[in-house]
Amino acid sequence: MTTSTLKSGIIALTVALSSVTGVVTETSAQAIRNIVLVHGAFADGSGYKGVYEALTKQGYHVTIVQNPLTSLEDDVAATRLVLDAQDGPAILAGHSWGGAVITEAGTHPKVAGLVYIAAFQPDNGESALKWFQTAPPAAENGVLPPNEKGIVYYDKEKFHAGFCGDLSKEEAAFMYASQGAFYGKCFVTPITEAAWRTKPSFGIVATDDKSINPDIQRSMYKRSNTKVTEIKGSHAVYISQPQKVAAVIIQAAKEVAGK
Repeated sequence: MTTSTLKSGIIALTVALSSVTGVVTETSAQAIRNIVLVHGAFADGSGYKGVYEALTKQGYHVTIVQNPLTSLEDDVAATRLVLDAQDGPAILAGHSWGGAVITEAGTHPKVAGLVYIAAFQPDNGESALKWFQTAPPAAENGVLPPNEKGIVYYDKEKFHAGFCGDLSKEEAAFMYASQGAFYGKCFVTPITEAAWRTKPSFGIVATDDKSINPDIQRSMYKRSNTKVTEIKGSHAVYISQPQKVAAVIIQAAKEVAGK
């Protein structure tokens, strides 16, 4: 092989490697397009319609988990099934009780980041109830004690003011009628491996929340160094302010992809 031939070969190899490197860099910098949404207690996945529409209009692939609400383990299993079906990395977002669910399910390898929407964010060995009890409940709060079957419901007379005060009476009535049967043991089950310890986390504080005291949300997020956005809204802020909630999720997807 002549010197000129060897030199030409090296140049060709260098160009080829640069091209491959460019492709790898471009792929790693691609925005995260998968979003998985987890609802909380006293609600179902239908409340995410506005957030779903806002995200899909921006080109995101959105999947909504329908939690059985029978136990932390069952809700985590339902969430992980949805994560298994994603075709790439995803942002996992949870509202209220759904925050405890994503804390446990978020260790899934496809989860790139977490978004807490007026949500519980326990640490290892902590339950959602532990945090719920750290501040007095608002007068509007209507979480009832478990019934004879261990199911916790939200009081009908307080549902509108306590859960979704910034929605219409008609919307509140529909939400009350469609609330899931939430088993009280969910609240007392501790987290075994908190995903926020290893995954980037973003949190929304609903400043007019009457179900989870906003100061509880702030305390949890501060403890975990979660990046916080405050939005004026009720506990159902994801329904009353879907564009703002979607904007936080999009911000999370872009920031995580840039790391």
